[in-house]
Amino acid sequence: MSQSKSKLSKNLRSKFLLTGSLIGISIAFSPYLFYLYEIFPSGPVWETSFFTYESRYYENVMTAAWTYLGKLTPLFLLFIWFFTCKHWWYHVILVPITMYVFQILATFYDDVYIESNVLDTNQLIYLAPFFIVILSLVYLIRIKIFDRIYGIDLSEIDETDVSVFSPISESDRREVRSFQEEDEYWEPAQEEYYTRL
Repeated sequence: MSQSKSKLSKNLRSKFLLTGSLIGISIAFSPYLFYLYEIFPSGPVWETSFFTYESRYYENVMTAAWTYLGKLTPLFLLFIWFFTCKHWWYHVILVPITMYVFQILATFYDDVYIESNVLDTNQLIYLAPFFIVILSLVYLIRIKIFDRIYGIDLSEIDETDVSVFSPISESDRREVRSFQEEDEYWEPAQEEYYTRL
């Protein structure tokens, strides 16, 4: 049994070592990903046996590739960060990922269709609903984590209905009423009360 556990532990460690090494090598070679634009031709048309690409907006395939790779490289690094991050707030990384994806699509659309679109200039308007959803999700996760760490009961917070004009909360008022309505509730006579004082 102990041999199978140690073998499983070694396999797991070697798997993590391999994964970590691949991620480290990928990050180390990210500058080479950016400088791949230098292999593209310096003309308006790039013809291969599979496809033909014409850069209409930039009028230079190398410039278009420089623009795309300038956005793809940080996007690649952000994806690595998102999938390897162990912090509770890692969903926030989706915000810049979405921004870069949107910029790449807008840049490609401008280059292929030569229309100066307002997508890139007003991108915050288009991305705002996504940002709001992500930030709400992150805040909800934060509340749940703080609930577990500090033992805050969120149902008590919902039940606490404090009025500005009342010195006692609604939950305390309900507790006093339930205590008074119990059968075993006993209120001493005034004479007994004063003698005990």
